[in-house]
Order: sequence, then C-alpha cells, then structure tokens
Amino acid sequence: MIEPQPRNRWNWGFTPSAENWNGRLAMIGFISAVVLELTTGQGVLHFLGII
Repeated sequence: MIEPQPRNRWNWGFTPSAENWNGRLAMIGFISAVVLELTTGQGVLHFLGII
C-alpha cells in the first residue's frame, strides 16, 4: 500500500506541497507590501527606488 505524502513537507518540483508553500509565501509577500504601504504612505516600487 502506498502512503500519501504529507502536504506540508518541503518538496522540490510541481507537487501539491510545493504549491502550498508557494501560496503561503505569496500571501506573506502581499501582506508585507500592504503593511509597508500603510506604515510609510509610499508603495513598494517607491521603497525599492524604481519610481
């Protein structure tokens, strides 16, 4: 009998666990950008010196 892989384990490649981690890291990045804009009054591009 084949046991299913845990969905929170870090695996490389196109696996369900990699997609979960990708989504989690994207949510952290988005929230960080929103918090940065709310606290400084400037967007991420201005903070990075692009604009």
